[in-house]
Amino acid sequence: MSTVTVGYSAISSYSRVEILHLIQEQPRRTIGELQEATDLHPNTIREHLARLISDGFVVAEKEHRTTRGRPRVLYSAADGDATRSAVQRRKVRDAAQRGDLMRRVLTLDVPDVLETRALHQIDALVEELEDEGFDPIIDDTALTVDLTPCAHATAQADHREVLCSVHLSLLQGVLTEAGGPLAVDGMRSSCDPSVCIIQLLHAATTHD
Repeated sequence: MSTVTVGYSAISSYSRVEILHLIQEQPRRTIGELQEATDLHPNTIREHLARLISDGFVVAEKEHRTTRGRPRVLYSAADGDATRSAVQRRKVRDAAQRGDLMRRVLTLDVPDVLETRALHQIDALVEELEDEGFDPIIDDTALTVDLTPCAHATAQADHREVLCSVHLSLLQGVLTEAGGPLAVDGMRSSCDPSVCIIQLLHAATTHD
């Protein structure tokens, strides 16, 4: 079981969730824009952004200017595609190496449907979730990730819709950075807010 508690997770603070949600919806945001949208102090926003950057969720870049003046710093969410984080890339690579080592040492049975790239995606996904304080249960056959009970749903019950949206985007970014056939299909609906089961989708099962 993971020893990381939800209180130390980057998404344990709703202010960080709100900032990340804004950046996911519209990339290349400035601190001024985030301040206007959240009413948080600029220094508080900088602190939250520093945490999100250090966890590989956000990327900062300086604005390219052709006029006089100091270039602004623009913040975008790491999606593993158009916007890539060196931190996220390292985490994904290290997770794959640890996963390969564990499978060799423990001689684990691997489902035939999951090729190496898919396994590495799951390695990255599991480590990310554990870092966030979850104890994920992976069903390799059904391609589900069970995070029940979700401590975030209790701690941030009033913001569950935004929290879930942000979290699904984060996990998709991890899968994309890892590279492979798996993607986040969505979250299974439930009337119990503590129930969180994420459905993955294998590219080979998609239909036009």
